[in-house]
Amino acid sequence: MQIIETPLAGLLLIEPRVFGDERGYFFESYNRDVFAAQGITEEFIQDNESLSDRGVVRGLHFQAPPKAQGKLVRVQRGKVWDVAVDIRKAWVASHPAWTLSCAAVPISVALA
Repeated sequence: MQIIETPLAGLLLIEPRVFGDERGYFFESYNRDVFAAQGITEEFIQDNESLSDRGVVRGLHFQAPPKAQGKLVRVQRGKVWDVAVDIRKAWVASHPAWTLSCAAVPISVALA
């Protein structure tokens, strides 16, 4: 698993190692020890999944303590355009910024 830092503090790109053959594929999407070694020590409480058709825009979410949540986006097939906006006061005061990440999964998955 490769964990890549982005220009926004706390925003990481996580690329799992995918093992595929004629039967399909397997990958480890979460490993507490691997995440902890990279400084990701938050406890995962909930896991949701959604399927979106091409061109669908999902909501922009602002979260603040004590109800803040992390977000893990997984792309099973195709591409996703995920936008993260840093509106933390300290960051905005020094330089308003945004970053884009576009990820393509290196395998095709047929969904039933």
